[in-house]
Amino acid sequence: MKVSYLQHENIDKKKWDRCIENAQNGLIYAYSFYLDVMSENWDALVMNDYEAVMPLTWNKKFAIRYLRQPAFTQQLGLFGNILFDKKVTDLFINKALEIYSFAEINLNYANEYKNGETKKCNLILPLSRSFNEIEKGFKKDLIKNIRKAKKSNLIYEATDEIEKTIDLYKNTYSKKFYVTEINYENFLNLCIKLKNKGQLLIRKVSSSDGKLLATGIFLKDNKRIYKVMTTTLPAGRNQEANHFLLCQLIKEYSEQNLIFDFSGSEIPSINFFLRKFGAIEQPYPSVKINNLSFWKRWSKNVYDYLKK
Repeated sequence: MKVSYLQHENIDKKKWDRCIENAQNGLIYAYSFYLDVMSENWDALVMNDYEAVMPLTWNKKFAIRYLRQPAFTQQLGLFGNILFDKKVTDLFINKALEIYSFAEINLNYANEYKNGETKKCNLILPLSRSFNEIEKGFKKDLIKNIRKAKKSNLIYEATDEIEKTIDLYKNTYSKKFYVTEINYENFLNLCIKLKNKGQLLIRKVSSSDGKLLATGIFLKDNKRIYKVMTTTLPAGRNQEANHFLLCQLIKEYSEQNLIFDFSGSEIPSINFFLRKFGAIEQPYPSVKINNLSFWKRWSKNVYDYLKK
């Protein structure tokens, strides 16, 4: 197994994207167009002739080049159609650490890695069954809330209002989740690109008199639908609009060979809510490695302090 480090300009993006598309563990986050928009810099590790790949999303502060996880990019790591056991994962990670001495990154659910990792929660729901079969896995209180929403004659529909939907999320949750303006701008550009590719789903729920109650941005590839950004307005909370939104989207894409990716959450209340849909856990490793020298480590700590 030969693993080579490639700078960005030397990556064959056609071969790269073919690897991601054909990989059993391929995720939308790893396609070259996604990385080009969401990561200011990215290089790569490539095994042989793109049999397996790992994006290296990096930044630079105080002359320190370090690996970091881009915004709206839950999982990266190693992709391909080989077994990513600890031996293979170590090979890639050790190669990356020859170039970068500091890393705070997420691998993906198929990567086995045991050195200084923590497990993060992702939740998924296969959509290949009929909606009636999927609904049997819903928790009783979820079914009750969806019935309540239906009695209110809520309206579920598609929309193409990308910027409005992002702004609504930003204005609602800016104090709860730290996301920079640059990150939001990049995500907007990504959504425009995905819309042109036919891979962007925007859905909204309104009251019978046309009042907006909930919205959601979902991404789609050949394997999954990804819940990336959902917003429930105050008026929608009492009418269970978010429950209705996700339920209707699941119904819309049921009986298709896709997985609904809830994107998970480390926040207990959100995690509890998502599990009501019968979602199953698919954890992924989060890795933090610090091999910086004392002075570089001190500089990084100063930067982290000033960033707060």
